[in-house]
Amino acid sequence: MKPLRVIVVGGGAAGFFGAIAAAKANPHAQVTILEASRQVLVKVRISGGGRCNVTQACFDPSGLVQNYPRGGKALLGAFTRFQAKDTVAWFATHGVPLKTEADGRMFPITDSSETIVNCLINTAKTAGVHIRTGTLIVAVKPLSTHFEISLKSGEVLECNSLLLATGSNPIGYKIAQKLGHTIEPPVPSLFTFNIIDEKVLKLAGISVNPVRLRLSIPGHPQLEQTGPLLITHWGFSGPAVLKLSAWGARVLHSNNYQATLLVSWLPHLKPEEVRQKLLAVKNEVAKRAIALHRGVDLPHRLWQYIISRAGVTKEDRWAELSNKTLNLLVQELTQGHYQIKGKGVFKEEFVTCGGVNLKEVNFKTMESRLVPGLHFAGEILDIDGVTGGFNFQSAWTTGYLAGLGAVNSELV
Repeated sequence: MKPLRVIVVGGGAAGFFGAIAAAKANPHAQVTILEASRQVLVKVRISGGGRCNVTQACFDPSGLVQNYPRGGKALLGAFTRFQAKDTVAWFATHGVPLKTEADGRMFPITDSSETIVNCLINTAKTAGVHIRTGTLIVAVKPLSTHFEISLKSGEVLECNSLLLATGSNPIGYKIAQKLGHTIEPPVPSLFTFNIIDEKVLKLAGISVNPVRLRLSIPGHPQLEQTGPLLITHWGFSGPAVLKLSAWGARVLHSNNYQATLLVSWLPHLKPEEVRQKLLAVKNEVAKRAIALHRGVDLPHRLWQYIISRAGVTKEDRWAELSNKTLNLLVQELTQGHYQIKGKGVFKEEFVTCGGVNLKEVNFKTMESRLVPGLHFAGEILDIDGVTGGFNFQSAWTTGYLAGLGAVNSELV
């Protein structure tokens, strides 16, 4: 009897985790990873600024799924089988303890993504996984008992179970589509906002935590996020912006990345509370310049920029502040309007929403409901999370379940 053959297409986080899970669950199986490029685990290497944000310290599946603009409902059951605490335990068992930072992000204690890369490669090799790089697939043919995989080199491989973990690569989408699956159109997620305002761009490097952001596009419900914001040379970045971009990915794409962003620089205060604070300062330092004596806790240069938007000059004194200007200043502090004119990319950690329609996948085994023996894991699926380790967690979870499913296939 021939041994079970499993081919994993894609040498990223999900592909490696799936291959390892399959090989460990069935040591007699022949498990092979096919990676088109010359290097595996590229995204893992560059993630988290080279530190690798492995997961998030959120150990309740119902809370964890709240961080996925697309795929949360489907992942709920999957997270009851393998979630963030299982990821932490898995890496600890394999000699890589993780640490938790103040915002919940979890990194290897070495602060080096190479630790994670080496762990995955070494564990895969120890489990008997064969890793082939520079191997490009041109066609997949499903037969009654197995798949035929045609490579660009002319070689034809056979396998009983096929795991597609190609990320957001168009080749993976094309293979899945040819096998009968519906592909939700991929569009960017996790990106920064380009703001056309030369004066605010001069404040690059200033960060404020927290701010409240609201995305306003006519004909669509307002989306909101609260968290840190960073002013850059091209506009706004930081966790609050990235999370808002994830939730607004499709509507922003459909609107050509043109929208109004409403910014509350003081989200813990109501407009009337801001007004009272400003009036208190007006009474206390009436003869002093508004530009030099701010009444709220904001960086000095940002304060000067905000008051200029309300029509206040550097020479204006608090005593000269009219009710009309006061109202404008309160509005700028609690609901300033900024025009988004395009998007940036979040470093090289490019994330998309879109991919294989989730209704066509069994999330207990990650097996296709259309093609027996075909499994999916990672970003090829229409799943994406906000920044903070959530995208890697969905990769670990779906990879693990797909790996187990691949060696328990009904084709065997």
